Amino acid sequence: MVGREKELRIRFAPGRCELVEEDVDIPSRRVLITGATGLLGRAVFKEFNENSWNTVGCGYRRAQPRFEHVNLLDSIAVHDIIHDFQPHVIVHCAAERRPDVVEGQPDAASQLNVAASANLAKEAAGVRAFLIYISTDYVFDGTSPPYKETDVPNPLNLYGKTKLEGEKAVLENNEDTAVLRIPVLYGEVERLEESAVTVMFDKVQFSNKSANMDHWQQRFPTNVKDVAAVCRQLAEKRMLDPSIKGTFHWSGNEQMTKYEMACAIADAFNLPSSHLRPITDSPVVGALRPKNAQLDCSKLEMLGIGQRTPFRAGIRESLWPFLVDKRWRQTVFH
Repeated sequence: MVGREKELRIRFAPGRCELVEEDVDIPSRRVLITGATGLLGRAVFKEFNENSWNTVGCGYRRAQPRFEHVNLLDSIAVHDIIHDFQPHVIVHCAAERRPDVVEGQPDAASQLNVAASANLAKEAAGVRAFLIYISTDYVFDGTSPPYKETDVPNPLNLYGKTKLEGEKAVLENNEDTAVLRIPVLYGEVERLEESAVTVMFDKVQFSNKSANMDHWQQRFPTNVKDVAAVCRQLAEKRMLDPSIKGTFHWSGNEQMTKYEMACAIADAFNLPSSHLRPITDSPVVGALRPKNAQLDCSKLEMLGIGQRTPFRAGIRESLWPFLVDKRWRQTVFH
């Protein structure tokens, strides 16, 4: 599924270089990724780009030169990129995903998570694009897991509420939409603070100081590469079957508290973990979190869609560049 286009390339020869026009293969399937500069967006962009999709990513502050610079709050800019590119699929990864930030900046979060998503859905409908809206397990209150797509949401914090409102907005404005709810993510971060999982690595590494770790909230850490694969599989399934739409769940299947994740990280790098202290009380600071919002993923599994990376293997691949003690790196990888 490719077309042919002309592209200018520089050809070097002894003593000179010249500009030549060459035919290049351009995949005919087109996908637009919002939030392509973020942890999930980068993985989604890479997954589609490496699997014969003509892939365009857009971002805001960190977009150029690799991605298109688009302010999703600018309706004209959103209209222009969608109508110029004419994507078959749009994966909407852009969001304010930090619960405590949403609590402190509710209006800005609502603009991005709800209003911008509604407008994107309208524009996607205008070019008959299949929209995949990334949502969260935080739409549930965590009292009756595991949660199916048909279970009634009851978000405990403003982040979950804005994402649930975003779900309703995209489904109302574009019937050709898939809502994909996912849990806490990790992957190949550019900085440890990009993920609530990887941010723990420094506390794990610096074992000369004890560190308190939450041992109350049950999480299901999920690799962004797996979510990216699910997005691509869902898009390709949709290209063959127009009935593929509605709400879906995807998640890793290893249940862990943050304390257990930290211990698993230590184990993955042969690091000590005795300085890590489990705290079993529910957190009293910051936005409320559901105790256990486990997602039932059987709907996607029945469609033959899914990919799961074992946590220790995935976290080792993600965090090894941030190892402080190079001797540990030699122990783990040689």
